[in-house]
Amino acid sequence: MNKLLLMTVLGLVWTTASQADETYLGKLSANPYGADSTANAYGAYGSEYSSDSINNQYGQYGSEYSNKSATNPYATDAPKLYDSNGNYRGKLSANPYDPDSTSNPYGRYGSKYSSDSINNEYGAGSPYGADSPNNPYGEGMRIFGDDDG
Repeated sequence: MNKLLLMTVLGLVWTTASQADETYLGKLSANPYGADSTANAYGAYGSEYSSDSINNQYGQYGSEYSNKSATNPYATDAPKLYDSNGNYRGKLSANPYDPDSTSNPYGRYGSKYSSDSINNEYGAGSPYGADSPNNPYGEGMRIFGDDDG
């Protein structure tokens, strides 16, 4: 088997296995009509009333006090983002000091200059990318939250 193919297959198996231990929280997307979109206020993942929604200010993934929340500026266990190829795209977090946070302007996943950042309009955050969270017609990126404890 080709070494590159083997590494790709092993990478997909590892990503799928690691995501299996986490709770699916929908897709970070600007698409208000996407079934799994966090921008769809009537969908299961965009509703402010859904227990696992990042938009629920009383839920563990949306509360400003929860360590697992995308909105807590001190959270260290925020939800994780993955693109359509299974590539990790950082933590969906308001914490500007976490190195993996999408809100860290100096980090790999938060800098507007990093190609891996959803804040880079020419990289992972391109408004034309099919899985970009900034494409109002796209699918967005998958969000997974830690479901232990």
